[in-house]
Amino acid sequence: MEWQTARHLAGLFLLTTVLTDVTGFMFPVAGLDPARIVGIISLVALAIAILAFYAYHVAGAWRWIYVTTAVFSLYLNCFVAVVQSFQKIPALHALAPKGNEPPFGVAQGALLLVFIVIGVVSLRRFHPTTHGAVYA
Repeated sequence: MEWQTARHLAGLFLLTTVLTDVTGFMFPVAGLDPARIVGIISLVALAIAILAFYAYHVAGAWRWIYVTTAVFSLYLNCFVAVVQSFQKIPALHALAPKGNEPPFGVAQGALLLVFIVIGVVSLRRFHPTTHGAVYA
């Protein structure tokens, strides 16, 4: 893939993930609930990823900082998707109506393992400076 295209796709990912997190704050809820805490954590991680990507051009240590924060933010959004799936999809809700039953834990554990693998593979493979992709 051409690095310019990869840069645009990364920017699109960052933008849409920020927008996804921000929309979670538009629902009326009294107080600070777990969903908003996850949203805040994700937005902080995304801010760091954006800084690493656009201000520091993923050079040096900013490469692993970008990869880690971007993958972590995506994981948090997928974590929320699993929670909402168990709340809203009748077949899944029947398996874990309270959200603390074994099927829910297995789903979240599997998701975590998948993202650990994605993170490790991404850290090993993403080397923009070796491909001349230091972004100006």
